[in-house]
Amino acid sequence: KRKQSPQKFHFLKPIRISCISCNNSTMATDERNFRSVYYEKVGCRGVGETNKLENMLKEKLVDHRNLKKFCNRFAVPVRHRSLLWCSLLNIHPMYTNNLQFVMTQRKAVHTDLLRALKIMRLIDETTMPKSHIMYAMWLLETRGLSLGLNISKSEHNFIAISETLLQLFDNEVEIYWMSKKIYKITEDIEKDLPKLTILTHSLLEKNNQELYKHLVTNNLLQELPLKRWYVTCYSGVLNESALARVWDKIIGGSFQILAFVLCKMLSKFDRSIIKCKDITAFLECIDKVNAKDQKELSDLIVSKSIEMWELSEFFHKCT
Repeated sequence: KRKQSPQKFHFLKPIRISCISCNNSTMATDERNFRSVYYEKVGCRGVGETNKLENMLKEKLVDHRNLKKFCNRFAVPVRHRSLLWCSLLNIHPMYTNNLQFVMTQRKAVHTDLLRALKIMRLIDETTMPKSHIMYAMWLLETRGLSLGLNISKSEHNFIAISETLLQLFDNEVEIYWMSKKIYKITEDIEKDLPKLTILTHSLLEKNNQELYKHLVTNNLLQELPLKRWYVTCYSGVLNESALARVWDKIIGGSFQILAFVLCKMLSKFDRSIIKCKDITAFLECIDKVNAKDQKELSDLIVSKSIEMWELSEFFHKCT
């Protein structure tokens, strides 16, 4: 007659429980991994960060400090960019309950300026680019409009900024106000040009010594159009969809990203630049350093720039 040992059952029971526990844990891990991979494949990376941003933008009192940190730490979703920028640029009020009233006033200002320019016959909406019309509106609002000024032939930084924004967004009222606010930021950037120039030279020397030595040896370093590129935040130089990611950081308060973009942009064209031995050839080459119509190239330059910036002390200071 066979006898079963009670110890055997006592021994098996905890093993069974342990296995079930392990399997549950494994299943949970597999489920999380599956979700992560799935979100990444369908282009929904950073779903948690997106939800966090949505919650911050819905708060009754918008916290600008946290929004700036988000701009610097994460990729801003395209569908939330307009709302985020308007909040950080103080176009939208901090108290979201006042949003409708404030935007009604913003729209009224836009309408009055546009109407005044039409009455004075200073603009023609059928032939004049919208960026130039917005420039005329800004001049009128800031009392800088002179009757002899040819708006159509103007080449002001405000126009370059407006042209970029018109490629990114649809709401012309918000675009006009964004143009004003971002132009104000570029005035602050211009004041910091000496510091940005020093940072630019330092980054070039550290990350592309061959290019840096060539520029120094041939006295070409001072010929770089830093002011033009920096005070327009690369408007007209990089494709707008990629440039928006740089502007996310600038609106978040990180002007230094401009120097990192320049370093990566010049490094991308370094073979052509190194062939230049005189100022004339160099300036001709610099004029061709343009990726506005090359989306993939612009995306590559911006991605590499942000990666390098995230490894710097400036990233850790702002996050």
